[in-house]
Amino acid sequence: MNVLVIVVDDLRPVLGCYGDKLVKSPNIDQLASQSVVFTNAYAQQAVCAPSRVSFLTGRRPDTTRLYDFYSYWRVHSGNYSTIPQYFKENGYVTLSVGKVFHPGVSSNYSDDYPYSWSIPPFHPSTEKYENDKTCRGKDGKLYANLVCPVDVTEMPRGTLPDIESTEEAIHLLNVMKTSKQKFFLAVGYHKPHIPLRYPQEFLKLYPLENITLAPDPWVPEKLPSVAYNPWMDVRQRDDVKALNVSFPYGLLPRHFQRQIRQSYYAAVSYLDTQVGLLLNALDDVGLSNSTLVVFTADHGWSLGEHGEWAKYSNFDVATHVPLMFYVPGMTTSSVTQGERVFPYLDPFSHILDLAPPGRSKNVVVELVSLFPTLAELAGLQVPPVCPETSFHVALCTEGASIVRYFDASEEKDGCDDTYGCLSEEPVAFSQYPRPADTPQWNSDKPRLKDIRIMGYSLRTVDYRYTLWVRFNPDNFSADFEDVHAGELYMVETDPNQDCNIYNNTLHGVFFKRILGFLKH
Repeated sequence: MNVLVIVVDDLRPVLGCYGDKLVKSPNIDQLASQSVVFTNAYAQQAVCAPSRVSFLTGRRPDTTRLYDFYSYWRVHSGNYSTIPQYFKENGYVTLSVGKVFHPGVSSNYSDDYPYSWSIPPFHPSTEKYENDKTCRGKDGKLYANLVCPVDVTEMPRGTLPDIESTEEAIHLLNVMKTSKQKFFLAVGYHKPHIPLRYPQEFLKLYPLENITLAPDPWVPEKLPSVAYNPWMDVRQRDDVKALNVSFPYGLLPRHFQRQIRQSYYAAVSYLDTQVGLLLNALDDVGLSNSTLVVFTADHGWSLGEHGEWAKYSNFDVATHVPLMFYVPGMTTSSVTQGERVFPYLDPFSHILDLAPPGRSKNVVVELVSLFPTLAELAGLQVPPVCPETSFHVALCTEGASIVRYFDASEEKDGCDDTYGCLSEEPVAFSQYPRPADTPQWNSDKPRLKDIRIMGYSLRTVDYRYTLWVRFNPDNFSADFEDVHAGELYMVETDPNQDCNIYNNTLHGVFFKRILGFLKH
């Protein structure tokens, strides 16, 4: 099998295949209809670099020791193998397009080339304009706005980064078709990461009168102050700055909240067209019957829930991600050569007959499981489970393969005593660092030296339990005898996580579980 991995930046599961009634995402929904879809998948830290390094190495942030953007794991923690490196060592041509690793220090300014990739990774030439003043205001002047629908012909070089990435990925598919070598192609899309800059015609899909506010657009009264993220990157955009919202808990005006939500949805539909063109090209080159496709995101993004925007928290809205696997002959009946599996669907003309997800799985899973899962699906030897301390071990994984859930019968049990499986049901483990107990200018993205508290969060099918404990950045240790705050939300009665019952619940059993998990 060839492998195509599609990683999206900041995409929460607002997709038709995840039950969202407003969004128009026909191409991703079409992929879902041929895939196993995990509806309860979670990232290990809700910020780009730590999440990506975690799932690409199969290690949790406490093992990569990357909680910010400023260290390269091979130097800073251990020389861990990555998913593409493992495929490369097993005879695959490995190719990277767009944002796969987070660029910069955390991937050695090279996207981990040459360890992970056969040729230098491709980055769109227009990426560098992302944060420039390219958004035309009502006064005709250009601004660096958050909400930024644009006329693509007026953009630098007449294009946008994700359009360039799709074109390059299609070019590489054509090259691989003629070379007849097996390949691992990772394509990283930027949108819906801020700024919400996308072709303006996508606004037509979402009339403002159809856009609602978040179901809980206020700061919950029992939310510990350490848990709140003050969305500094959003505040720094020109259009948000002009609103002069008080720090940290001031709410954005309702009309503007609806505009942000409208533009996020429009950016998702723009992304959907790019995914559609890419998958259509897989059909064109005749490789849909021999290519495994994974679709996921590095983390979610809060759209006004709890009075918050952006990621940077342990809530579901920040950690919950889409995750689906298309495996020819396994998730679908065998595809004959030349048969079209992914015809391109135009969101502007496609009648939304919500394609049912191929097979939907409600079991709780984690992105750190991607490495062993992909290895198993591709027929490679599954990397061993990491020992308790694994800084010296180059190849091992802290997530367990989730291929066992692909067959419906396995979902209830799901435990074969592998790592991350605790005697009971499966759990997802996330964490987030903070510099202080109250919101600061650097609460969203504290540098390692400034981290004083770590929020460890356990998500099961029934609850989310989070402990904020003292953390020492000098020796990377967490002190569970010094608990600064706690959160407990029951999924069934409080799906939006607004009613923190930590202080009026006996939570010894949860505390034992989180400690047991960390001891593993």
